Amino acid sequence: MGIHKFTIPEIIFGRGSFDYAGVCAKQLGASKIFVVSDPGVEAAGWLDRLIAILRREGLESVYCNDVAQNPKDHQVKKGVELYRQSGADVVLALGGGSVMDAAKGIALVASNGGEIKDYEGANQVKDPLPPMVFIPTTMGSESNISQFAVITDVARRIKMTIISRTLVPNISITDPNLLGTLSRELLLAPLFDALAHAVESYLSPLANPLTEVQSLKGLDLLWRHSRPALATLALDELEQLAVAGLSSGIAFTNASVGLGHALAHALGGMYDVVHGVSHALLLPSVMRYNQPECEAKMAVIGRILLGERLESDAATAAGGIAALERFREEIGLPARLREVLPDNTMLPKMSRNAAKDICLLTNPRPAGWKDILNIYYGAW
Repeated sequence: MGIHKFTIPEIIFGRGSFDYAGVCAKQLGASKIFVVSDPGVEAAGWLDRLIAILRREGLESVYCNDVAQNPKDHQVKKGVELYRQSGADVVLALGGGSVMDAAKGIALVASNGGEIKDYEGANQVKDPLPPMVFIPTTMGSESNISQFAVITDVARRIKMTIISRTLVPNISITDPNLLGTLSRELLLAPLFDALAHAVESYLSPLANPLTEVQSLKGLDLLWRHSRPALATLALDELEQLAVAGLSSGIAFTNASVGLGHALAHALGGMYDVVHGVSHALLLPSVMRYNQPECEAKMAVIGRILLGERLESDAATAAGGIAALERFREEIGLPARLREVLPDNTMLPKMSRNAAKDICLLTNPRPAGWKDILNIYYGAW
């Protein structure tokens, strides 16, 4: 079986766990909190609730909300300036993946200096980060438990992947109640992000028994609870999606992801496409590309998506991919790149960018830029 390393933060999960945000920050020695969030979370009322919780514990805070979908390098730079002026000692992120990745970028540069692009790739971080408490207001990205941060380099039009154990937050608080203010539309992209994490972590060459059980549990819960959650937005169903996201996140932060994320990063960097939408567009195509290299594992995935095994591993794997495509159509996410891009002239450039993405190192089947271009054209 070999020797495997498994890293996750301290995880607090459950309805009402949001109320422990101040206690957790104080546990890390906080006196002044650097809060990173965004206008959407403000409008939902969660920021005011957080500030009240922190005040109950006698904690001051300073607020940074200059965060966009696919957070940008210049936003990290502005956040670092605010952090250094504030005298804060703990970073608290309240929001989705973009907010949490921005908070990681700010904490990283504030403590290690330089610019965010200096840390692109794996294991480039030398010094510890400030203590971090992360509270997701949606599911899917699971940056609250991962060693990954993805920041857009605006000048190069690429999404930089930064991987370091120091990026794992000290404490993660997942309160399913926070999902209760999401609309059906706001759940769609995160669902496919979580599906991609479950699938790619299971197929990763770094997968091991500790991660595989989390990948498959996450996939099973996502598949069983996505439709009822989207139909009803019932808290019981949303809670199961939160568990599914956590399971998939625990898997991918330890086993990594693959070609699908490399393609999604290149697409998001070039055109600012929402990350989960990128996966909806590309995940089935990536699974077809990988199938010859890992057909038995793809059949395990297929059995979950189909609810049965077909006459062979090949048929079961292919049937699972087709089921995923039907689900994408059923919930109304785009199926072709031409639905979201103005033209296909940048696909060769995107392919070369994707071929340099560090996530490609943990794909089960090697892929050069021409292989990637064929996948993009096939999805056009």
